[in-house]
Amino acid sequence: MEARVNGPANPDVITAIQHLYKAIHAGGADKRLLSLVHLRTSQINGCSPCVFASTEAAKKAGETDERLHNVVAWRETPFYTEEERAALALTEAATRLQDGAPGVTDEIWDAAADHFSEEQLNAIILEIAMTNFFNRINRTIREQAGKTW
Repeated sequence: MEARVNGPANPDVITAIQHLYKAIHAGGADKRLLSLVHLRTSQINGCSPCVFASTEAAKKAGETDERLHNVVAWRETPFYTEEERAALALTEAATRLQDGAPGVTDEIWDAAADHFSEEQLNAIILEIAMTNFFNRINRTIREQAGKTW
């Protein structure tokens, strides 16, 4: 499989994306948590370059291989805190919005709101949205894993 597009995006788009990421990181959510959110979203969407990138970012932030390898099965493993579980549940619900899926239920929202401030929740939600954005672009243009942006 080869990428369908080989050039960088429009500079105005890149600037806008940089501003969004600045807002995410200013929200006070832990970098490792944001990496787990990015990884889980990308796993759901089957986006190999984002799985690769989030794993690399998480390792740089101090995440362990054990936890990274088990994000896909976070409910069945003992490796995640209640806070992380709430963020991962929110991630899955916000990502799986197809064909009548319930989306973010009050129960999922309340669990996340119990663990995070409004600023942190905004950062997590924006991370989920941005990851879904990139997942869809990457899947459309057949972007390859292993690139550094």
